[in-house]
Amino acid sequence: MPILDERSLDFLSHSPEQTVRFGVRLGERLADSDVICLSGELGAGKTTFVAGVGRGWGALDAVTSPTFVLVNEYRRADGRRLLHLDCYRLNSAAEALALGFDDLLDSQAALLIEWPERIAQVLPPERLSFSLRWVDDMKRGFRVEAHGPRYEALLEDFRRAAFGT
Repeated sequence: MPILDERSLDFLSHSPEQTVRFGVRLGERLADSDVICLSGELGAGKTTFVAGVGRGWGALDAVTSPTFVLVNEYRRADGRRLLHLDCYRLNSAAEALALGFDDLLDSQAALLIEWPERIAQVLPPERLSFSLRWVDDMKRGFRVEAHGPRYEALLEDFRRAAFGT
């Protein structure tokens, strides 16, 4: 697990179950208004990771991919919300704005964004970005980059929880 600097981390998941566990560790640490971006080709493990995030965050329902509806909303028993946006079918940042992306950012809900590169121009400058890559049938590579003080602290907390270092 190379720690590249205080703003980045590179690691491998050796199974889908481990990918879920990494997601759980992040989900346990999410705060309202956090923005988490997830890049990676189809099959890279984004949805598996997000399922773990939802579980760790405390979603009352299982997290599924919102590819066809664009946004899924999850709630916790305390009323807090987690929004999962899939930008795969969006063609531009302007299209995201037309569909109410600013309202999602202003909603105070934690926000998970798959395919953020499709709307890069409207992403907030402060966020935590995960790049996932397929390594083999079981392994997935993760590269995490923190943008801003809140996300540097979140990355440090995640690293300690996931790896004990």
